[in-house]
Amino acid sequence: MGKEVERKFLVSSTAWRELAEADIRIRQFYLATAPGRTVRIRISDGASAKLTLKFGSGARERDEFEYPIPLADALEMLDFAIGRVIEKTRHHVRHRGYLYEVDVFGGALAGLVVAELETPEDVPDEMLPDWLGREVTGEQKFYNASLALGGIPEIAA
Repeated sequence: MGKEVERKFLVSSTAWRELAEADIRIRQFYLATAPGRTVRIRISDGASAKLTLKFGSGARERDEFEYPIPLADALEMLDFAIGRVIEKTRHHVRHRGYLYEVDVFGGALAGLVVAELETPEDVPDEMLPDWLGREVTGEQKFYNASLALGGIPEIAA
């Protein structure tokens, strides 16, 4: 088990693109959600899949369990997805020694760009990159489970 400590931000410019080290095409979907828990499948680059279980309702910290599963099983489980299947490209971007995951959403969520920072320590605001917009940590409408099950949030960086 690992603790997931994360902050989420809307992205306010494209300056991060020149710093991107990697990009991963992701399809993810949810099999179950309830207050304080989710069961998710993520398929990366059409080549590998993971089952993730998250527990907790804290804005910045949750318990996370993640396991690789056979791609064929993940593809079969698509039939059991609740809500929409999320399509996004995840870009890895480093800034001042921290790894940011910048998700550029496609499909029904096209236009939404969210950056996540997972780190055990609190990063002071002056250490954050200029291309980050408004922090949306704790705003449930920007969490992937809400994006899959709910409406499309108004994007206001």
